[in-house]
Amino acid sequence: MTAKINRINPERLHETPGYHHVTVVEAGRTAYLAGQCPLDRTGSLVGPGSLDVQVDQVVVNALAALAAVAAEPQHVVRSVIYVRSDDREDLGLAWHRLTASALGPAFTSASTLLGVAQLGFAGQLVEVDLTVALPD
Repeated sequence: MTAKINRINPERLHETPGYHHVTVVEAGRTAYLAGQCPLDRTGSLVGPGSLDVQVDQVVVNALAALAAVAAEPQHVVRSVIYVRSDDREDLGLAWHRLTASALGPAFTSASTLLGVAQLGFAGQLVEVDLTVALPD
């Protein structure tokens, strides 16, 4: 049985820039991806100081993690985006670059965008945490 995913924006809640307030998953298996960081295959940080380059690497890594469980971006049912900044412009830039990428469909489900003071690796500017309703 394939998981049925229903994305909802209740009329009584504000409009969104593309995500849905509620995502309902009926049946199926779930995968929880670790936060995807802007590290290359050797574990080295890419794009020091460049939010764009780091977002692009996070996209590459997230797509690889999804492929490892035979899933695609549209199977994502929850995302959390962490941006090391307290500047709303930086958060908006990260959101727009992610939603315009090949990973973009992942961000149409329930999503949270956060500005944070620190991430796990020195120089890291962005991280994405995904929950996936696995296809059969």
